[in-house]
Amino acid sequence: MTSLRTKLTEIVGAAFVAGGYDRGYGEVQLSNRPDLSQFQCNGALPAAKAYGRKPREVAEAVVEQLRQHSCFQDVSVAGPGFINLTLTDGYLVEEIQQIAGDPQRGCSPTAQPYKVVVDYGGANVAKPMHVGHLRAAIIGESIKRLTRFVGHQVVGDVHLGDWGLPMGQIIAELADRHPDWPYFAADNLGPFPSESPVTIDDLEEIYPTASQRAKADPAFMEKARQATQELQRGRPGYRALWQHFVDVSVAELRRDYADLNVHFDLWLGESDTQGHLDELIARLRAEGYAQESEGALVIDVTQADDKREIPPLLLVKSDGAVLYGTTDLATIDLRVQELDAEVILYVVDNRQSLHFTQVFRAAYKTGIAPAAVSLEHLGFGTMNGQDGKPFKTRAGGVMKLRSLIEMIEAKARERLAEVEIAQSYDATEKEAIAHMVGVATLKFADLSNQRTGDYIFDLDRLSAFEGRTGPYLLYTAARTKSILRKAVAEGLTFGPILTPSDEIERALLLKLTELPEVVAQSFAQRMPHHLCEYAYTLALAFNRFYHEHHILSEQNREQQTSWLGLAQCAVDTLELVLDLLGIAVPERM
Repeated sequence: MTSLRTKLTEIVGAAFVAGGYDRGYGEVQLSNRPDLSQFQCNGALPAAKAYGRKPREVAEAVVEQLRQHSCFQDVSVAGPGFINLTLTDGYLVEEIQQIAGDPQRGCSPTAQPYKVVVDYGGANVAKPMHVGHLRAAIIGESIKRLTRFVGHQVVGDVHLGDWGLPMGQIIAELADRHPDWPYFAADNLGPFPSESPVTIDDLEEIYPTASQRAKADPAFMEKARQATQELQRGRPGYRALWQHFVDVSVAELRRDYADLNVHFDLWLGESDTQGHLDELIARLRAEGYAQESEGALVIDVTQADDKREIPPLLLVKSDGAVLYGTTDLATIDLRVQELDAEVILYVVDNRQSLHFTQVFRAAYKTGIAPAAVSLEHLGFGTMNGQDGKPFKTRAGGVMKLRSLIEMIEAKARERLAEVEIAQSYDATEKEAIAHMVGVATLKFADLSNQRTGDYIFDLDRLSAFEGRTGPYLLYTAARTKSILRKAVAEGLTFGPILTPSDEIERALLLKLTELPEVVAQSFAQRMPHHLCEYAYTLALAFNRFYHEHHILSEQNREQQTSWLGLAQCAVDTLELVLDLLGIAVPERM
């Protein structure tokens, strides 16, 4: 289905052609003066400059053509040459009736679908998730859903941090604590116990202890490096122990991510490149891309137009260890070869921009990523407390993600206790609603900010049931669903949508036509905050309509039927947008 603004642009473009001007000047946008018109076209000004005419002369010639179209109630020229457009109610209603019958709400799938990998999450094995992992999960999930919605073939990959020195540090620490474990006998080739000797709580204590010990004790650090090398070379006991780390960690991560309504198609990690690294490094050596430098192996990624120094990508350290850059390069190779990826999106914080510059340049230079493959780093800022610094616990430490979720759910319970009707719900439903409200609070607070910037997380303000918040949107959707359930219970019928009764209803109809452009803009820029702004303004438009039009008590049955159809279309659209943001909507609140 073609969007309303696309249709209007085609009509206005044809009017420019009829006047002897290029079709491209006919682009239509929402009016920045809704008191004067619904839409506007500013193309007469650049057209006049290009063709050596006066802007109003161009505009008036185009307007003369447009007045012949029955879709316009009013067409006029304002100022130096702005073309103002207002639709007839009949044409607007025809458009809304098509949208109401379309599951995509007017958003046509792309004619050129790509195979897209969205790399997001990035949690570490053996380490609990904290608020620093939050934005990658929330933003990445929304971008994955949006990319899939516009018609691309999408795979979301968590890309676990499960391979490297931290694993060696944990193994070395456990070897000191439990030297009698079968995993540490050098001649033991297995089999090994199927049940993990460590829990996620054990790892939570061991990980920071081993890390701090390695920093303070050179001998222990050397032991950890040796353990890392032996793990990566395939020592059976270490591999078996490491697999336990992965298994208990992933079970915990799946729970945490599921609580955030975040779901991955692939649960791969750095370790999944291990069998590919030797061949890749040998190939890069043979082709002359990988060169020796002070005992290490590097790829020069400088370019002639660099305005700052870009260090080489370090492939292999002098001690033989590989780094993130190596596994990231191998991951690109595997995604192109095995997943046929044409676009790879990395949702990772802004601080990693240099790293991705190095990796992407190396991938293109070496042919690992063909020129036709798009590699994009979608960087984001930090979530800060009210002091403007990264969000922490009251004691000043890094807050675990689980603690943050529990804190937000507790606040949601408080808010829900203020809603009189919710007191009649049973405990199970209250908990389910509190969880959805909590997640909506968190996600909308994050996603409503431009991805690349930092933002302040103020729980009291962002958990309110009014204002620009997630709970406000859930409340609007749930209340609308309640109205529709009552209508069904009373045997009332829904739709078709009729001519709007006043400007408030007309504004809601127009708002419902805007979704295709919002989706297109959000996808093109990889910026979910446009969807958030649309969801909020749609909720405002519906609530204004609801307050002025008493749907269930309306005596005119034809009018009531139309309003019920409009309410259904509005809540379906709102719920669709919230789903693109990864926000679930309760049936009632």
